[in-house]
Parts: sequence; structure tokens; C-alpha cells
Amino acid sequence: MAQDKNKNKMSYEEAGQKGGEKTAKEHDKEFYQEIGQKGGEKTAQEHDKDFYQDIGQKGGETTSQEHGKEFYQDIGQKGGETTSQEKDKEFYQEIGEKGGKRSSRGNNSNNNR
Repeated sequence: MAQDKNKNKMSYEEAGQKGGEKTAKEHDKEFYQEIGQKGGEKTAQEHDKDFYQDIGQKGGETTSQEHGKEFYQDIGQKGGETTSQEKDKEFYQEIGEKGGKRSSRGNNSNNNR
């Protein structure tokens, strides 16, 4: 008799998936944006700069282990194209000037970062 009762029970994983599917049907993109915003704000209140540096470091290491040179070339290309569409000539003059100043101080790439 006890086995019959357990037969109809759902695992935590199954219950979670069922709940997630129901939530996804009942809510739109805006709902998820709002809860993501709230979660991000709460996380920012509870953690310091070291926390974000640590998770960024871990994420970067994982990404570099999972992707090769071509991946970085592709995302660099996409980023460059997007930047060129969104920024004007003045932007490139300004960053060129900053780069020139940094280079003229010597070859220490860690200056003023």
C-alpha cells in the first residue's frame, strides 16, 4: 500500500520543472526583466567589488577553457561592428588620443587602468 502512494508522488525536479513551465506560460518577458532587475539590485547590495571580480575571473577562465581562438575573433568582430555603428568619429578620436597618451608614457600597459 505504501508503494502505491509513492508511485503517484512527483520528485522535486519534476515539481520544479512543472512549476517553471506554468510560470513561463503565465508571464511575459517584462516579468522576467523585472525579477532579474530586483535580483541584480539585491545581489549588488549584499556583495562587494571582490565578489564581482571573483565571479568574473571564474567565468572568464571557464569561457577560455570552452572556446578557442575563433570564438574570440568572432565576438571581437561583432563587437567592433556594433561599436562602429553606434559611435561617431569623435568617439574614435577621443579613444585614439587616450591610447596615444598612454603609449607615450612608456610601454607599461597597466598605467591608469
